[in-house]
Amino acid sequence: MDETSRTTEFVALGHAGSGHYAGIETFRNPGVTHVQMTSDELVAVCPITGQPDLYVAAIEFWPDALCVESKSLKLYLASYRNEGAFCEALAVRIRDDVAEALELPPEKVRVALTQKPRGGITIVATT
Repeated sequence: MDETSRTTEFVALGHAGSGHYAGIETFRNPGVTHVQMTSDELVAVCPITGQPDLYVAAIEFWPDALCVESKSLKLYLASYRNEGAFCEALAVRIRDDVAEALELPPEKVRVALTQKPRGGITIVATT
């Protein structure tokens, strides 16, 4: 195995659906210094009204030893579908979870959530 190979198998990658979700998975950094991942598939619900809030999530990190595997991130974001959360709190939670998975301090991870307009208001929360 070369330096960028994992010694363990991915749980979610290569399997259909979310039945194999095991949290945010990582792999050894092959030598990149900055990564940005963007998804427009994040949905959570308003904790007061229960109405769906749709987001574009932009996640940036400055990796040390690890990078995020993208399918596991997609499944992680999908796990918020039925959770009640305000945009600002959700941005912080995602940042902290990604930082923990990457074994990085929170200041090396940046999350920007853009809540699609509901009631004529767009919210952007950045950590």
